[in-house]
Amino acid sequence: MILATGATWGICAAPTAGVITRPFRWPEAIWAVLGAALLLAFGLLPTSAAIGAIGTGMDVYLFLIGMMLLSETCRRQGLFDWVAATAVTHAGGSRPRLFLLVYATGIVTTTFLSNDATAVVLTPAVYAAARAAKAEPLPLLFACALIANAASFVLPISNPANLVLYGGHMPPLGQWFASFALPSVASIGVTFAMLRWIERDRIVGTCEATVDRAPLTAGGRMALGGIIATAILLLAASAFDQQLGLPTCIAGVATLLVVCAMTHSSPITVARDVSWSVLPLVAGLFVLVAALDHTGVIRAVAQALRSLATDPATGGAIAGTVLAFGSNLINNLPAGLIASSAVAQAHPARLMVEALLIGVDLGPNLSITGSLATILWLQAIRREGEDVGFWRFLKVGAVTMVPALAAALAARILLG
Repeated sequence: MILATGATWGICAAPTAGVITRPFRWPEAIWAVLGAALLLAFGLLPTSAAIGAIGTGMDVYLFLIGMMLLSETCRRQGLFDWVAATAVTHAGGSRPRLFLLVYATGIVTTTFLSNDATAVVLTPAVYAAARAAKAEPLPLLFACALIANAASFVLPISNPANLVLYGGHMPPLGQWFASFALPSVASIGVTFAMLRWIERDRIVGTCEATVDRAPLTAGGRMALGGIIATAILLLAASAFDQQLGLPTCIAGVATLLVVCAMTHSSPITVARDVSWSVLPLVAGLFVLVAALDHTGVIRAVAQALRSLATDPATGGAIAGTVLAFGSNLINNLPAGLIASSAVAQAHPARLMVEALLIGVDLGPNLSITGSLATILWLQAIRREGEDVGFWRFLKVGAVTMVPALAAALAARILLG
């Protein structure tokens, strides 16, 4: 039994490290799927349990499919390039104003298209706009990276980790706003203030007042309409306490088909550019967490939550902080899955669950390894010729994430 437990922990740890560090430059999904396959091959997890674990993520898969199709459709129609160029034009040659407008654009993108869209689609558009405006790109790129996590709990749809933590059963929209409106304001505001301060020397002065901005095409306008319609649909689904995966998938597919019909293009061509490897990555992580559950790790975490539940305010602050920092050690997707499983067993107070969500969403701003969105952001800027090392990101992350986390948790705890 001890040997099997040790082997399970080792197999789970190795692919998690592979997802974070990407040895041999292999895609993250390969490591997660390989780990799941090894667990089955060595008989450390029953096949039925693995299938059940994969099945529990269906709402998350559907949500990701819809958001990825919607984001890629918008990218192909030049919507994000148009938005970034518009931000430059409205900055009026002021670098501080451009920084503010890029940050505000990131808030909207994250809120309605999820943090992955901000990392993958908005980031390259902002880089191109910064170069055209002759502005220092890194402060603007950091704004994209950090707001992708800082605005992650404005809406239930703002981060797939929200669906993971709640196991697909999201709170009603009214309850969500009551719990997270003030913490979101604190998270977004403090992150902006601290990033603005740490990058103050690189965002002073002027930049080009205008850049070439092609008019938004009919397809781009329809893609924008698809975003608005999707947001309304998901807000309605959340308000009626419905799962978000299927409506998101339907909205993404519908937007893709309508835009392709208008532009006489093939939806298959658009779908080819979607990062489908995210789906087996998430499925593999579900299996790894199920294996940990078999060894008693989840029960231990659940017991820790029960012991903290005697004082929900203090317990929430501790649990949210531990999960925030822990997300940087093992990535927030597996951390969120572990927390979700533990919550299902411990049934802690609502305040503690919501503190955990703040931790799993905002904590990854500390390091590059914290979330899939941040890893995707790093890949996006590397394709543009920029790079940010682990320690450089940590320096910015420590200054921005820690006070933002404290402010967001304090705001939630003060609500009672």
